[in-house]
Amino acid sequence: MAIAKKITQFMERSSWIRKMFEEGAALKAQYGADQVCDFTLGNPDVAAPAVVEEELIKIAREPALLKHGYMPNAGYPETRAAIAEFLSGEQQVKVNPQGIIMTCGAGGALNVIFKAILNPGDEVISPSPFFVEYNFYADNHGGVLRSIPAIEGFALDLEAIAAAINEKTAAVIINSPNNPSGVIYSAAQIADLGRLLDRKSAEIGRVIYLISDEPYRKLVYDGLAVPPIFPAYRNSVIANSYSKELSLAGERIGFLALHPEADDFTPLTNGFVFANRVLGFVNAPGIMQRLVARLQGVTVDVSIYQRKRDRLYQGLLEAGFQVSKPQGAFYLFPQSPLADDVAFVRELQKQRILAVPGSGFSGPGFFRLAYCVDDATIERSLPIFKEVGKQFC
Repeated sequence: MAIAKKITQFMERSSWIRKMFEEGAALKAQYGADQVCDFTLGNPDVAAPAVVEEELIKIAREPALLKHGYMPNAGYPETRAAIAEFLSGEQQVKVNPQGIIMTCGAGGALNVIFKAILNPGDEVISPSPFFVEYNFYADNHGGVLRSIPAIEGFALDLEAIAAAINEKTAAVIINSPNNPSGVIYSAAQIADLGRLLDRKSAEIGRVIYLISDEPYRKLVYDGLAVPPIFPAYRNSVIANSYSKELSLAGERIGFLALHPEADDFTPLTNGFVFANRVLGFVNAPGIMQRLVARLQGVTVDVSIYQRKRDRLYQGLLEAGFQVSKPQGAFYLFPQSPLADDVAFVRELQKQRILAVPGSGFSGPGFFRLAYCVDDATIERSLPIFKEVGKQFC
């Protein structure tokens, strides 16, 4: 067989998001795109701020030596400095530009981090539900992901995390606002997690890194904010992306940021830069680096996503579904009225509503709806959800 057995196995249990997206394409071809309500893919549909195009035009016209050439593997110094300055305010810690590494999105950042810190057989702990690719990212670098189910309200189960830590534990990864639940972990929980990791690192005799995956940090609602992790734990590293906050998902631009007081700061940053190169990313896109350096603090109009959230959330409640109101990101994660969430998603598919089963996020018994879609899709879905609710809820 030409393809590796491991990849064949991974493909068989790979992303439900893509599976449903592909099946949705077949439904759209059969019935027409305007007859299918597709909530599968978290592809930002809010337009990028006007300043994005304005600055891109300026960059394209500006004379610059080696504008499209190689740059330092960590990224342009001016971009790293701009991000460090902005993060210093956001994280309430003076961030060192040397700890900023420009990457091909948050996915690239996570792979760079895992490549640099994982030895074969090391474990990464993640509360569930979690982004579907974490399993594969850890495996890419010889690691094993250990899933710890969240407690009520999708809060961190700190006791279970503590019990799961052992001499093989290299990191804990969190995602706030969370994909798929939309929950924001509270400042108190982050502080408790930091103290737990300090204690457990001393007990097992190795640093346990706290990795915070933050591509939805700016997409928060109702006046809430995402607590910073740097004040809570010095051996922490952030993975972030401009895909959501600037609607630049196709441009693959992001960064990782290491706490300035992390143990072995310099060897670790050197390891990140080396991993960035040998993984084949080499550099994050150059034009995008120049762009984001000028747009620190700029975001899309988040109120549009909040309006979409409110409309779909209220419609689901009225249809009889049990669902927590997301605090951020652009997903709803209702409970499945059938114990088998895959079976329920199939029932929705019969009604031309495309969703993703929670099992794909290690969250069985739920299903995910991405509401970063046009308003017409949401409105078209509501009477269908009402009829489905009468049958199953």
